[in-house]
Amino acid sequence: MVQGETIAAIATAIVPQQGSVGIVRLSGATAAAIARTLFYAPGQQSWESHRILYGYVCDPETQRTVDEALLLLMWSPRSYTREDVVEFHCHGGIMAVQQVLQLCLAQGARLAEPGEFTLRAFLNGRLDLTQAESIAELVGAQSPQAAQTALAGVQGKLTTPIRALRSACLDILAEVEARIDFADDLPPLDETAIAQRLEQVLAVVTQILATAHQGELLRTGLKVAIVGRPNVGKSSLLNAWSRSDRAIVTDLPGTTRDVVESQLVVGGIPIHVLDTAGIREASDQVEQMGIARSRSAAQSADLVIFTLDAQTGWTPADEELYQLIRQRPLILVINKRDLMTDMEALALPDIDVPRVYTAAALNQGIDQLETMILKTVQGDRVYASQVDVTLNQRQAAALTRARAALQQVQATIADQLPLDFWTIDLRTAVHALGEVTGEEITESMLDEIFSRFCIGK
Repeated sequence: MVQGETIAAIATAIVPQQGSVGIVRLSGATAAAIARTLFYAPGQQSWESHRILYGYVCDPETQRTVDEALLLLMWSPRSYTREDVVEFHCHGGIMAVQQVLQLCLAQGARLAEPGEFTLRAFLNGRLDLTQAESIAELVGAQSPQAAQTALAGVQGKLTTPIRALRSACLDILAEVEARIDFADDLPPLDETAIAQRLEQVLAVVTQILATAHQGELLRTGLKVAIVGRPNVGKSSLLNAWSRSDRAIVTDLPGTTRDVVESQLVVGGIPIHVLDTAGIREASDQVEQMGIARSRSAAQSADLVIFTLDAQTGWTPADEELYQLIRQRPLILVINKRDLMTDMEALALPDIDVPRVYTAAALNQGIDQLETMILKTVQGDRVYASQVDVTLNQRQAAALTRARAALQQVQATIADQLPLDFWTIDLRTAVHALGEVTGEEITESMLDEIFSRFCIGK
């Protein structure tokens, strides 16, 4: 990547006949010159920063009008990248924005690489690395809670504590190194005070690390498979849960021939629900294919909702199915409880699996099911809906290294080793914390991070 080059890209999703506006974004030293070459603004409109001009995009070679558009001007340093940025707001669809982009490239701009606008914002000091990653997470958020935590990251709510931790480690390191270099000129090091400060830093690091699991749930969500014998009420459960009629519900076993999918949000966590075909021995070839897909869905799911019929209780077929899925995280749902007059007579196996009783046809027990799902996937952790900001995998890995280094410093102090040994692990902790915010980062790591961004962001 050459920062001096002007880059261009389509900055909006382009869907034929579904988008009313499409944006072509340019950033770089010649962005303004390219805009003046391509854009005709009638009247006395002022080309000042943070102004929107109305006019026409024209091909300078043929003088042909390509589109009627708006032009947004943002001059350096008051722009997303801290470079001159212009945006052509064209009519949506494919042809207008593609033609405008091609004109920009013909005038000397280069097609932007994935995430290059945000990378320039990072390199120019507009954002730190946690904020840049949060922007990508905001774009890909699958639930309101995921969007809120990503926005908190954009606003620097993760940056602030990480930088404070790194500063605290640097202060401790400076004190220790000063005693090594100027031992005769300074009073002895207060090891007790240093140990207390390290304990405080470690406590905050551990607290932040506790959000990594919730962050993963908010970003990627859960794949949940509803599994059971035919006609136990799996489709009714999906319909009641999703408040829709996604699945066909009849009294005939084997109605669901394939995996039916639905997208839900529970406790801020995106959940991809799979209603599978009833698993049984079947002679029908189509049903056999559906059952095979059901088995595959159950094996790949993050959580399996194993559904039973309260009227028939636990059958040999249920036992066989349980043996197939017992290694997966399970919730046992006993459905059709409204048809049972004596729940005490219901025979259930002695297995250590959370249980929920539902009457899906009457929309009963759904709240209890959602509560059990959250408890199962989050345990005693703070719920994802209750966290303000979360870590991604890269950040969690760096913080884990920082915690290990700080713990090693504690062990070094306890073993009364020389101060030189303290500095080794303190520097490791400082470096790892700097990796989180981007103060300590390699070019290859930047390439890997920003390659996951979309083009135009």
